[in-house]
Amino acid sequence: MGRLTPVVATHLYLIAHPDNPAGFRQRVDATVTQLPAGGLAVTYAVRGAIDDLRLPTVDAPAPADTPWSTSCCELFVATAGTAAYREFNFSPSGQWAVYHFGGYRERAGEQLACPVPTIAVRLEDNALNLDVELPAAALPVADAWRLGLSAVLETRDGRLGYWALNHAPGRPDFHHPSAFALTIAKDNNA
Repeated sequence: MGRLTPVVATHLYLIAHPDNPAGFRQRVDATVTQLPAGGLAVTYAVRGAIDDLRLPTVDAPAPADTPWSTSCCELFVATAGTAAYREFNFSPSGQWAVYHFGGYRERAGEQLACPVPTIAVRLEDNALNLDVELPAAALPVADAWRLGLSAVLETRDGRLGYWALNHAPGRPDFHHPSAFALTIAKDNNA
């Protein structure tokens, strides 16, 4: 593997899963920025036909332990060179969840003490922006991370669509190692 260059900010386009049901008219992109104190900021932008989507709100939030069962944005963070990773789910309602895995879909036994991320939601004409800031203490200690960014969108009639940086063959699987498609070196000078 070549030498990694620290990333300050990068803009990424998420790809719709080829098996998404017909009728999704949205596109999803994200910007990842390293924060000065060692954390990460991610802005997810869902654009187009926002009125077609079922979006959890503060008044009608997603279930606390399963925000991924409806419209939400996700961030997977693995330490480069290991199979362990963390999954963060961020709902448009402001709810969030974090899960720790020792390997592919192997939930680690210990519960992580994780500082609360900052989540801001901006709904504009045909755009939903979800701004997330994760402090350094929420992330695994590493010189480099492998990141997977993804989104689940639910239509008003209950159909689910999936977007990610990269999709493994078969059904949508954000946990698959190939979904961790962005490797960044931690910028200790950010």
